[in-house]
Amino acid sequence: MSRNARRGALAAATVALTLTAAACSSSSDSGSSSGPGASSSGSSAFQAQHKGGTLKLVAHAAAGSFDPQVNYTLQYWQLFQSMYDGLLAFKKVNGQESFTVVPDLATAMPKVTNGGKTYTFTLRKGVTFSNGKALTTDDVVASFQRIFKVSSPTAGTFYNGIVGADACLKTPASCTLSKGVIGDAKAGTVTINLTAADPEFEYKLAVPHAVVVPKDSPAKDAGTKPLPSTGPYMAASYDPNRALKLVRNPHFKEWSRQAEPQGYPDAIDYTFGQTVESEVTAIENGQADWMYDAPPADRLNEIGTKYASRAHVNPLTAFWYATLNVNMAPFNNKLARQAINWAVDRSAVVRLYGGTNLASPACTVLPPGFPGHVDSCAYTKGGGTTWKAADLAKAKELVKQSGTAGQEVGIVVQDDDVNKSIGQYLQSLLTQLGYKATLKPLSGNIQFTYIQNTKNKVQLALTSWYQDYPAASDFLNVLLSCASYHPGSDSSINISGFCDKGVDAKMQAALKTSQTDKASADKQWGAVDQTVMAQSPLVPLINPKMIDFTSTRVGNYQFSKQFYMLVGQLWVK
Repeated sequence: MSRNARRGALAAATVALTLTAAACSSSSDSGSSSGPGASSSGSSAFQAQHKGGTLKLVAHAAAGSFDPQVNYTLQYWQLFQSMYDGLLAFKKVNGQESFTVVPDLATAMPKVTNGGKTYTFTLRKGVTFSNGKALTTDDVVASFQRIFKVSSPTAGTFYNGIVGADACLKTPASCTLSKGVIGDAKAGTVTINLTAADPEFEYKLAVPHAVVVPKDSPAKDAGTKPLPSTGPYMAASYDPNRALKLVRNPHFKEWSRQAEPQGYPDAIDYTFGQTVESEVTAIENGQADWMYDAPPADRLNEIGTKYASRAHVNPLTAFWYATLNVNMAPFNNKLARQAINWAVDRSAVVRLYGGTNLASPACTVLPPGFPGHVDSCAYTKGGGTTWKAADLAKAKELVKQSGTAGQEVGIVVQDDDVNKSIGQYLQSLLTQLGYKATLKPLSGNIQFTYIQNTKNKVQLALTSWYQDYPAASDFLNVLLSCASYHPGSDSSINISGFCDKGVDAKMQAALKTSQTDKASADKQWGAVDQTVMAQSPLVPLINPKMIDFTSTRVGNYQFSKQFYMLVGQLWVK
């Protein structure tokens, strides 16, 4: 989730924190089944004695738009799990089973016909939006049209296979999907037709961009005006400069504990604008229950010793990376891009992030343990399959060959301590290579959308990506395909602007292979990863882990590998 201004994590190598989840692994691991619709046991019953109270969350900054079909950040995707629903959902449970797709607003998994190109759903009866209006097939059809009308970040990658999507991508305002998404109010069914079979389509229907909102929702980004929801919580108010308040949806009645379990807190107060230091102190003193941001390094020792039982550490299928704008100098020169990959000391970035306990050097786009990942490191001194050391001499030679020395390079990062420290390191490194580097820290509330928009002429940006679902395409196709590049838009997730027809063809071939042979497709994706790295449109830096620090008021901590801590399932005194 992919996910970003998706969430980072921090810890020191010297701090002993207890791991609460096993390392993320691919869906082919023995003893687990994580494909769409995989069968699994039900979740535990609701424990009424733990219902009530106000859960208090804190963050340095908000995450921009609260529109679930527009926002693409973990910070709000976590919350959307207890607010909005799609036809399908990822199971709301702890651990590996959270990769399982289950029916949500649909009564059952879809009937798939026509060679995998037609999906038929029966809509669940009795579901009501938080504004009191009953859910209908018209809402479902309108919501799929809205994905394109609001130019959702994944419209061109997740939903472009729907019949009629090509016309919607060209002229979003007139999108109808008349032959692609068909509602039958009398039968209570919704039929989705694809142009080709897509083995990942059920995953794509289970992420927030495919949730169902009222048919009269605005055909533009709703911004700070939250849309009515179907889940256990609704937004009572949202001011991105101050706070977000969630309260119970009075019309919600639990229809599936797997897909949308009843929440425990009566209210969830999310306050913005604090420093990370004050956030830690507030949690220690019971004034706050959880912090979104990574704890600062100078507080890690006390968290890892005095408060160790309240520190939950989880490995992630994710990577932090630097984007290199291939359409602007100096990084429209491949040699200059390759120079940055050779020059970056990934061990130094690991230290700045917090240490080897919660990060490791990254050499590829696909994280270790993820479908398609191959141990390969194209930019390490001496060669090999894993990163060993930077080669500054080689980097300087490539800069010289490129003829780009002396050019100005702006580096855009988020303004928290961890991002700024890594940004300062990159600024120093580029200066050593002969560039005139400047650092531009921005609030996390705007940085992610800012770096996506080509109008802002961002040359190098620090960002991160956390999986939307367990498939290689969710990294490579989403981040680096031509379909993800939308000049002039805040929703252009291909931040490097990398559009290579040859690479695109290889990605399309891998997507086609995955329809019948996932293992072969994963090998193709591994090869695409290495081809991309040769072009160097980005610089993989680290693969992170996450720390969730909670107060003594909190119980029932659960970590979904798909969407991370299940906020609505926390008990609060």
